[in-house]
Amino acid sequence: MQAPFQDRLARAAASAAGAGIDALLITPGADLRYLVGYQALPLERLTCLAIPATGEPFLVVPALERAAAEASGATDHVSLATHGETEDAFQLVARRLADALGGSPRSIGVSDRMWAQQVVRFTDTIGGATLSLAGDVLRPLRLRKLPDEVDALRVAAAAIDRVHSRMGEWLRPGRTEAAVARDIGEAILVEGHTSVNFVIVGSGPNGASPHHHVSDRVIEPGDPVVIDIGGTMADGYCSDCTRTYVAGEQPPSDFADYYEVLLAAQRASCAHVRPGVTAHSVDAAARQVIADAGYGELFIHRTGHGIGLEEHEEPWIVEGSQVVLEPGMCFSIEPGVYLPGRHGARIEDIVVVTDDGVERLDTIERELVVLGA
Repeated sequence: MQAPFQDRLARAAASAAGAGIDALLITPGADLRYLVGYQALPLERLTCLAIPATGEPFLVVPALERAAAEASGATDHVSLATHGETEDAFQLVARRLADALGGSPRSIGVSDRMWAQQVVRFTDTIGGATLSLAGDVLRPLRLRKLPDEVDALRVAAAAIDRVHSRMGEWLRPGRTEAAVARDIGEAILVEGHTSVNFVIVGSGPNGASPHHHVSDRVIEPGDPVVIDIGGTMADGYCSDCTRTYVAGEQPPSDFADYYEVLLAAQRASCAHVRPGVTAHSVDAAARQVIADAGYGELFIHRTGHGIGLEEHEEPWIVEGSQVVLEPGMCFSIEPGVYLPGRHGARIEDIVVVTDDGVERLDTIERELVVLGA
């Protein structure tokens, strides 16, 4: 993986220079993993990747994290500097940057999610430098996935699809949402993920809350159940897939009616995806089908979100977004309909924009399935 990381670092430095930014300061998070492959712990001790617009990038870590940084392979791509418990890590970064740039930086891009405490320390240490968000520079790099990243997301999608294919083992009347969720969580790991990001089991009225997680509610015969699950693979890429099932017997007729509308909306939105269209229009393709059927006010969230090294990242598939889709962009398409106090449904696939259209990475059945009869 050395070549991809070297290329990413070079493109990040060039993008910073093009934006008039002298250096990027990247603390633990998805950007750091994207640039050097290091999934660092977000500690009170400073870990920071510095990418000067000119000169060589370097990574500053606490001395006790040296072994972890080296084991990650990050030091194959950047030089490493460590700081002890009583050393000022912010001064260390400032000195190294000044050496690389031939003087103190005048403008710095900091990680979008850098702790405020660290932002203040850098502001005090590198006096006079203007601050901006590194995400403005890195976003275009991460937005369009390269083939190796799409392959990683394809593997993650296949792994979460295998979990959905086993749902009949666990989802049935008489069990609690919490019990079903425990089984699902174990299966997410068994099927190849290294961590469980979330498990939503929303039965009956709980399915009308899009971000319900789990409860001790006992699943009843005929309950629609929203199952939204995702995890992270060893390479850091994420899965996210939602299916709605019915437990034990046929669902209420009004649910079956709007589920067919939802399925048509999800298909329409996926079919609309291709290079050159806007994120807004992908959202509108789903929203129009649902609105035309009289359920528009019951679709209460955006149609989708980007995915990669983060479960939620850009592009946002939402009304008003004028982001123009390009090959390699990966995101969810997940319209939903929610009847407060009764039930709800959502269908979600991860898709990738191809050169001439779209590929669904999740392929598990989307038709309504009755389980545990």
